[in-house]
Amino acid sequence: MNKRETNNPNEVINQNHETKRMNTPQNAKKKKDKDLPWWVELLFVQIGLPDKLLIKILKAKKNSKELIKKDQKTLIIFFFVISTLAYFYPVIRHAKSKLDCEESAKNYIIKNKNIKPINSRELKMLSTNFCYGGEEIYEIENLKN
Repeated sequence: MNKRETNNPNEVINQNHETKRMNTPQNAKKKKDKDLPWWVELLFVQIGLPDKLLIKILKAKKNSKELIKKDQKTLIIFFFVISTLAYFYPVIRHAKSKLDCEESAKNYIIKNKNIKPINSRELKMLSTNFCYGGEEIYEIENLKN
């Protein structure tokens, strides 16, 4: 028997097709026509950063894309929680500063005004009024004199 007869003709055709497909001028043209991204051109060609850094950046980019594909639901929940906290932070900060102001106003009223028959509700009212620009504290001083 001849070697040509023993070979499967489909295998020979597949091998020829694969070699033709890999060496086509279209594939070579695609590879040659690809331009570098602007940031690679700027950082690694013009400035001259080391190639090891480019490799690390590209690996990190690939890993981040895979992470986003795998954990998309978790990332959406994480960003929702962060945006909710960022939305409510000014409200929380305002409430804290209001409470701090009321506390310092209470201490100021107790130390400087010497008002004996005042209950806690009136003291809170006076301190809140003082924090928002009210002048009742000064009127109390004028009434005493």
